[in-house]
Amino acid sequence: MSLQVLSLGVAALMAIGLVVGIGLLSLTSGGLHFLFARPGYEILKSKKGSTGFAFAFRWNSSREPVTFNVIRLRMFNPFGTPTQVDVTRDFEAASSTFARDLDFGIGLDNMVKAKGFDDALIEIEINSSKEGISQYFKLKGKKFKEQLDAAKESADEYNEAHALNYKKPVYQTVQRSFIAEPLPASNMALKIQSNPEFAGDFAAGGGDTGAAVENFTLAKVWIEDGCIVCDACETISPDVFEVKDGGCIVRPGAPLENGLNIEEAAEACPVEIIKFTKAN
Repeated sequence: MSLQVLSLGVAALMAIGLVVGIGLLSLTSGGLHFLFARPGYEILKSKKGSTGFAFAFRWNSSREPVTFNVIRLRMFNPFGTPTQVDVTRDFEAASSTFARDLDFGIGLDNMVKAKGFDDALIEIEINSSKEGISQYFKLKGKKFKEQLDAAKESADEYNEAHALNYKKPVYQTVQRSFIAEPLPASNMALKIQSNPEFAGDFAAGGGDTGAAVENFTLAKVWIEDGCIVCDACETISPDVFEVKDGGCIVRPGAPLENGLNIEEAAEACPVEIIKFTKAN
């Protein structure tokens, strides 16, 4: 009995240790992500003069799949002039680390040249208008100006250095078609009783003396729905039938004097949709 109690106690301690270990691992993972994988920005050197603002933005796009496309710069300057400046620009959307160089117009120039700018609060807000997600970065005006002056790398250089270098997978798809391949050309004929060429072969079956069946003329030939485009009718009677991608048709002005040949084609049709009437 004491051995069973001891075993249960050991199992309970192991279970508690497992739960605690998983919790610590989760906390460690979250802490590492908070410290090293948080979204970040970098001010770059603009090629657009005093009204241009170039920046880079990075985040864990595999953990947070978002497409960013708007940036907003705001200055809060309660002890200077002007007291507030707010400028927003849209840019080409990006779903992973990127850099952009944008022209903010006179608004950015007014912001940087504002009286009391060094003590003002600057907020950089990068938004996703599609997902409604925003990332905020706040710094003093003095720090903002230092980063502007210290920038050496352009947006183009940043994008080139941080371009994704993996190839997109290419999937090959098999082409399929519901249209049968055309039958190979052949001078062979179906061996049926109505074909005069083989009339003698059916004489032994009784009821026929072996004489060729007399040919006849047709009054009308038509094709009902359901053609599977097998090409059998055109192979037997190419003057009368024409097989196309969408099905088979009776050629305009087709000769109807060789009724035996057309009857052979009708009997060879696997779906039995070739119909005709004999002339009186």
